[in-house]
Amino acid sequence: MNKVAIAHTAAETEEIGIDLASILRDGTVVSLVGPLGAGKTTLVKGIAKGLLITEVVVSPTFLLAREYRGRLALHHLDAYRLSSASELAEVGLDDLLPPAEGVTAVEWPERVAGILEVSDLVVRIDVLEGGARRVTIRQRG
Repeated sequence: MNKVAIAHTAAETEEIGIDLASILRDGTVVSLVGPLGAGKTTLVKGIAKGLLITEVVVSPTFLLAREYRGRLALHHLDAYRLSSASELAEVGLDDLLPPAEGVTAVEWPERVAGILEVSDLVVRIDVLEGGARRVTIRQRG
């Protein structure tokens, strides 16, 4: 699956996440790529809504990971502060990668070697002139 959508508002970015959640299955890893402030966490909020999660989703930047429960578990990982796969293992988060239970959404996957390679979906968010977001969803494998 390859899909491109344009979001003009944060609510539209969330809607894209809600739609994306409908195809997610147990063990799916979603990598979220884009610059700071692009809307990666906003998209994860939509995924959470689509997975019937009622908790408020917040960025896991300082905690590195947060877990939410809904139709499937959602593991929200922010790799921005990490620099290697061994660091991921050192903090005990390598168990969130396949074959983890639920869905793992990883912001800044390019910071840790190997995450993009195990991702089932790569979502790239680009900020366009005027502030709209182009969200490109690419299925790997």
